[in-house]
Amino acid sequence: MPNRTTVPALALNSPFSQASEPGSEALDWRRNAACVDLPQQYVFTRVPAEAAPVLRACNQCPIRRECEAIVDPSHTWFDGVSGGRLWRNGREVKARKAAAARGRR
Repeated sequence: MPNRTTVPALALNSPFSQASEPGSEALDWRRNAACVDLPQQYVFTRVPAEAAPVLRACNQCPIRRECEAIVDPSHTWFDGVSGGRLWRNGREVKARKAAAARGRR
């Protein structure tokens, strides 16, 4: 039996998925994303520390609002970074108070 890699159904339907036809017009918006060259494991992470490079890229992304509108994380149970925020099961992951306090020092 051939070795198969299981791809979560959400990833196949994701606007970030590479499973679509190359050059697909539906994915044209991604070409301008600041995270386009970052590893997808960071874009789809559930771990705040791993999401840091993507969140930094979001701060200067020209399509940040469009990304969140297309991904629609709160209605798709999205896991990962979209629109400058980290999402887990469609809910925004809030930074811990301790991390915020460290940033103010």
